[in-house]
Amino acid sequence: MFLKVPLDIVLPEELPSVIERLFPSSANHDDAPSLQSGQTRGRDIVLLSLRDLLRARRNGEYRNYILNAALVIPISRSLVSGAKFLTGIKVIRYMPFHFVIDLLSILEKREYPLYLLGSGSRVLKMAEKNIHSTFPRLRIVGRREGSIRRQEEPAVLEAIRKASPSLLLAGRGIRGGELWIARNSGRLNSGFRLWCSDLFDVFADKKRRPSDAVFNKGLECIGYFLRNPFRFFRIFPYFRYKLLLLTCRIVK
Repeated sequence: MFLKVPLDIVLPEELPSVIERLFPSSANHDDAPSLQSGQTRGRDIVLLSLRDLLRARRNGEYRNYILNAALVIPISRSLVSGAKFLTGIKVIRYMPFHFVIDLLSILEKREYPLYLLGSGSRVLKMAEKNIHSTFPRLRIVGRREGSIRRQEEPAVLEAIRKASPSLLLAGRGIRGGELWIARNSGRLNSGFRLWCSDLFDVFADKKRRPSDAVFNKGLECIGYFLRNPFRFFRIFPYFRYKLLLLTCRIVK
Protein backbone atom coordinates (compact mmCIF):
# COMPACT_ATOMS: atom_id res chain seq x y z
CA MET A 1 0.00 0.00 0.00
CA PHE A 2 1.40 3.36 -1.06
CA LEU A 3 -0.50 6.50 -0.02
CA LYS A 4 -3.55 4.27 0.54
CA VAL A 5 -3.34 2.89 -3.01
CA PRO A 6 -2.12 -0.67 -3.74
CA LEU A 7 0.86 -1.28 -6.01
CA ASP A 8 1.86 -4.75 -7.18
CA ILE A 9 5.55 -5.55 -7.51
CA VAL A 10 6.01 -7.99 -10.39
CA LEU A 11 9.44 -8.79 -11.80
CA PRO A 12 9.39 -9.13 -15.62
CA GLU A 13 10.57 -12.73 -15.43
CA GLU A 14 7.75 -13.53 -13.00
CA LEU A 15 4.96 -12.01 -15.10
CA PRO A 16 3.98 -15.21 -16.99
CA SER A 17 3.57 -17.23 -13.78
CA VAL A 18 1.68 -14.37 -12.11
CA ILE A 19 -0.77 -14.12 -15.01
CA GLU A 20 -1.30 -17.89 -15.08
CA ARG A 21 -1.90 -17.95 -11.34
CA LEU A 22 -4.49 -15.16 -11.53
CA PHE A 23 -6.18 -16.48 -14.62
CA PRO A 24 -9.75 -17.76 -14.05
CA SER A 25 -9.95 -21.40 -15.06
CA SER A 26 -13.14 -20.98 -17.06
CA ALA A 27 -12.32 -17.71 -18.83
CA ASN A 28 -11.00 -19.34 -21.98
CA HIS A 29 -13.83 -21.85 -22.45
CA ASP A 30 -16.75 -21.20 -24.76
CA ASP A 31 -19.12 -22.90 -22.30
CA ALA A 32 -18.14 -20.69 -19.37
CA PRO A 33 -21.12 -20.22 -17.05
CA SER A 34 -23.00 -16.94 -17.23
CA LEU A 35 -22.21 -14.51 -14.44
CA GLN A 36 -24.70 -12.77 -12.23
CA SER A 37 -24.35 -9.07 -11.44
CA GLY A 38 -21.69 -8.41 -8.84
CA GLN A 39 -20.21 -11.90 -9.05
CA THR A 40 -17.02 -10.94 -10.88
CA ARG A 41 -14.27 -9.13 -8.98
CA GLY A 42 -10.53 -8.95 -9.24
CA ARG A 43 -10.23 -9.36 -13.03
CA ASP A 44 -9.05 -5.86 -13.94
CA ILE A 45 -5.43 -5.05 -14.72
CA VAL A 46 -4.64 -1.39 -14.03
CA LEU A 47 -1.68 0.49 -15.47
CA LEU A 48 -1.34 3.14 -12.77
CA SER A 49 0.13 6.58 -13.43
CA LEU A 50 0.76 9.35 -10.91
CA ARG A 51 -2.39 11.10 -12.11
CA ASP A 52 -4.34 7.89 -11.50
CA LEU A 53 -2.99 7.57 -7.96
CA LEU A 54 -4.06 11.11 -7.09
CA ARG A 55 -7.45 10.45 -8.69
CA ALA A 56 -7.89 7.31 -6.59
CA ARG A 57 -7.28 9.32 -3.42
CA ARG A 58 -10.12 11.75 -4.15
CA ASN A 59 -12.61 9.66 -6.14
CA GLY A 60 -14.27 6.82 -4.23
CA GLU A 61 -15.56 5.00 -7.30
CA TYR A 62 -12.16 5.00 -8.94
CA ARG A 63 -10.47 3.96 -5.68
CA ASN A 64 -12.76 0.93 -5.42
CA TYR A 65 -11.88 0.05 -9.01
CA ILE A 66 -8.18 0.09 -8.05
CA LEU A 67 -8.70 -1.80 -4.78
CA ASN A 68 -10.63 -4.60 -6.51
CA ALA A 69 -8.15 -5.02 -9.38
CA ALA A 70 -6.25 -8.23 -9.98
CA LEU A 71 -3.04 -6.32 -10.72
CA VAL A 72 -2.02 -2.69 -10.26
CA ILE A 73 1.11 -2.04 -12.33
CA PRO A 74 2.99 1.27 -11.85
CA ILE A 75 3.91 3.10 -15.07
CA SER A 76 5.16 6.44 -13.67
CA ARG A 77 8.71 7.02 -12.50
CA SER A 78 7.30 9.31 -9.82
CA LEU A 79 5.56 6.33 -8.22
CA VAL A 80 8.79 4.36 -8.12
CA SER A 81 10.80 7.17 -6.55
CA GLY A 82 7.93 8.09 -4.20
CA ALA A 83 7.53 4.52 -2.94
CA LYS A 84 11.27 4.28 -2.37
CA PHE A 85 11.30 7.59 -0.48
CA LEU A 86 8.32 6.75 1.72
CA THR A 87 8.61 3.01 2.29
CA GLY A 88 12.11 1.99 1.18
CA ILE A 89 10.55 -0.61 -1.13
CA LYS A 90 11.74 -0.95 -4.71
CA VAL A 91 8.77 -0.92 -7.10
CA ILE A 92 9.00 -2.30 -10.64
CA ARG A 93 7.84 0.09 -13.36
CA TYR A 94 6.56 -0.99 -16.77
CA MET A 95 6.14 0.86 -20.04
CA PRO A 96 2.46 0.38 -20.94
CA PHE A 97 3.19 -0.76 -24.51
CA HIS A 98 5.76 -3.33 -23.39
CA PHE A 99 3.46 -4.64 -20.66
CA VAL A 100 0.62 -5.19 -23.14
CA ILE A 101 2.99 -6.88 -25.60
CA ASP A 102 4.21 -9.20 -22.83
CA LEU A 103 0.63 -9.94 -21.78
CA LEU A 104 -0.47 -10.73 -25.35
CA SER A 105 2.57 -13.00 -25.76
CA ILE A 106 1.55 -14.94 -22.65
CA LEU A 107 -2.02 -15.33 -23.93
CA GLU A 108 -0.87 -16.31 -27.43
CA LYS A 109 1.07 -19.31 -26.11
CA ARG A 110 -2.24 -20.84 -25.01
CA GLU A 111 -4.18 -19.47 -28.01
CA TYR A 112 -6.48 -17.55 -25.69
CA PRO A 113 -9.23 -15.27 -27.14
CA LEU A 114 -9.04 -11.47 -27.24
CA TYR A 115 -11.74 -8.80 -27.64
CA LEU A 116 -10.94 -5.21 -28.74
CA LEU A 117 -13.09 -2.30 -27.56
CA GLY A 118 -12.58 1.41 -28.18
CA SER A 119 -11.25 4.03 -30.59
CA GLY A 120 -12.73 4.66 -34.07
CA SER A 121 -13.54 2.06 -36.69
CA ARG A 122 -10.54 2.70 -38.98
CA VAL A 123 -8.01 2.79 -36.15
CA LEU A 124 -9.50 -0.32 -34.56
CA LYS A 125 -9.39 -2.30 -37.83
CA MET A 126 -5.75 -1.36 -38.38
CA ALA A 127 -4.88 -2.20 -34.77
CA GLU A 128 -6.58 -5.59 -35.13
CA LYS A 129 -4.67 -6.29 -38.34
CA ASN A 130 -1.31 -5.46 -36.73
CA ILE A 131 -2.08 -7.43 -33.57
CA HIS A 132 -3.08 -10.45 -35.65
CA SER A 133 0.11 -10.27 -37.73
CA THR A 134 2.26 -10.00 -34.60
CA PHE A 135 0.37 -12.64 -32.59
CA PRO A 136 -1.11 -15.03 -35.20
CA ARG A 137 -2.15 -17.67 -32.64
CA LEU A 138 -4.08 -15.14 -30.57
CA ARG A 139 -7.78 -15.54 -31.38
CA ILE A 140 -9.48 -12.16 -31.83
CA VAL A 141 -13.12 -13.03 -31.14
CA GLY A 142 -14.62 -9.58 -31.59
CA ARG A 143 -14.12 -5.86 -31.84
CA ARG A 144 -16.29 -2.80 -31.27
CA GLU A 145 -15.49 0.90 -31.67
CA GLY A 146 -15.81 3.07 -28.58
CA SER A 147 -18.78 5.23 -29.62
CA ILE A 148 -21.49 3.19 -27.89
CA ARG A 149 -24.91 4.74 -27.36
CA ARG A 150 -26.53 4.06 -24.02
CA GLN A 151 -29.29 2.02 -25.62
CA GLU A 152 -26.63 -0.10 -27.35
CA GLU A 153 -24.70 -0.95 -24.19
CA PRO A 154 -26.73 -4.06 -23.20
CA ALA A 155 -26.18 -5.60 -26.65
CA VAL A 156 -22.46 -4.79 -26.57
CA LEU A 157 -22.06 -6.26 -23.09
CA GLU A 158 -23.93 -9.39 -24.13
CA ALA A 159 -21.72 -9.75 -27.23
CA ILE A 160 -18.58 -9.50 -25.11
CA ARG A 161 -19.91 -11.98 -22.56
CA LYS A 162 -20.88 -14.50 -25.24
CA ALA A 163 -17.51 -14.13 -26.97
CA SER A 164 -15.93 -15.04 -23.61
CA PRO A 165 -12.55 -13.36 -24.22
CA SER A 166 -9.63 -14.16 -21.96
CA LEU A 167 -8.71 -10.47 -22.26
CA LEU A 168 -10.88 -7.46 -23.00
CA LEU A 169 -8.49 -4.81 -24.30
CA ALA A 170 -10.14 -1.39 -24.05
CA GLY A 171 -9.01 2.05 -25.12
CA ARG A 172 -10.01 5.64 -25.82
CA GLY A 173 -13.52 6.48 -26.96
CA ILE A 174 -15.61 4.58 -24.40
CA ARG A 175 -17.98 6.72 -22.33
CA GLY A 176 -16.60 6.74 -18.81
CA GLY A 177 -13.18 5.39 -19.78
CA GLU A 178 -11.79 2.94 -17.25
CA LEU A 179 -14.87 3.32 -15.08
CA TRP A 180 -17.01 1.85 -17.87
CA ILE A 181 -15.27 -1.44 -17.12
CA ALA A 182 -15.79 -1.07 -13.37
CA ARG A 183 -19.47 -0.13 -13.73
CA ASN A 184 -20.19 -3.12 -15.98
CA SER A 185 -17.95 -5.67 -14.27
CA GLY A 186 -20.80 -7.94 -13.25
CA ARG A 187 -22.13 -8.11 -16.82
CA LEU A 188 -18.82 -9.11 -18.41
CA ASN A 189 -17.29 -12.57 -18.52
CA SER A 190 -14.60 -13.76 -16.12
CA GLY A 191 -11.58 -12.87 -18.29
CA PHE A 192 -9.10 -10.09 -17.69
CA ARG A 193 -9.87 -6.47 -18.61
CA LEU A 194 -7.20 -3.90 -19.33
CA TRP A 195 -7.58 -0.22 -20.21
CA CYS A 196 -4.86 1.76 -21.98
CA SER A 197 -5.99 5.05 -23.53
CA ASP A 198 -3.64 5.40 -26.54
CA LEU A 199 -2.94 1.73 -27.13
CA PHE A 200 -4.96 1.24 -30.34
CA ASP A 201 -3.45 4.40 -31.85
CA VAL A 202 0.02 2.96 -31.20
CA PHE A 203 -0.90 -0.44 -32.62
CA ALA A 204 -2.39 1.28 -35.69
CA ASP A 205 0.79 3.39 -36.14
CA LYS A 206 -1.20 6.59 -35.60
CA LYS A 207 0.87 7.62 -32.59
CA ARG A 208 4.45 6.96 -31.63
CA ARG A 209 5.24 5.56 -28.23
CA PRO A 210 8.16 7.02 -26.24
CA SER A 211 11.52 5.41 -26.87
CA ASP A 212 12.85 3.08 -24.18
CA ALA A 213 15.64 5.56 -23.38
CA VAL A 214 13.21 8.45 -22.90
CA PHE A 215 10.82 6.31 -20.83
CA ASN A 216 13.58 4.94 -18.59
CA LYS A 217 14.61 8.51 -17.76
CA GLY A 218 11.03 9.45 -16.95
CA LEU A 219 10.96 12.10 -19.70
CA GLU A 220 7.99 10.80 -21.69
CA CYS A 221 5.93 13.73 -20.38
CA ILE A 222 7.90 16.08 -22.66
CA GLY A 223 6.41 14.45 -25.74
CA TYR A 224 2.93 14.70 -24.22
CA PHE A 225 3.46 18.41 -23.53
CA LEU A 226 4.51 19.01 -27.13
CA ARG A 227 1.37 17.29 -28.46
CA ASN A 228 -0.91 19.03 -25.95
CA PRO A 229 0.52 22.17 -24.24
CA PHE A 230 -2.36 22.22 -21.75
CA ARG A 231 -0.83 19.15 -20.11
CA PHE A 232 1.76 21.55 -18.69
CA PHE A 233 -0.74 22.39 -15.94
CA ARG A 234 -0.36 18.83 -14.63
CA ILE A 235 2.80 20.10 -12.99
CA PHE A 236 0.67 21.50 -10.15
CA PRO A 237 -0.70 18.08 -9.06
CA TYR A 238 2.92 16.89 -9.28
CA PHE A 239 3.97 19.52 -6.74
CA ARG A 240 1.02 18.54 -4.54
CA TYR A 241 2.20 14.93 -4.73
CA LYS A 242 5.71 15.93 -3.62
CA LEU A 243 4.27 17.88 -0.70
CA LEU A 244 2.11 14.89 0.23
CA LEU A 245 5.17 12.62 0.24
CA LEU A 246 7.10 15.01 2.45
CA THR A 247 4.17 15.39 4.86
CA CYS A 248 3.69 11.62 5.16
CA ARG A 249 7.43 11.11 5.67
CA ILE A 250 7.48 13.66 8.52
CA VAL A 251 4.39 12.21 10.17
CA LYS A 252 5.76 8.70 9.84
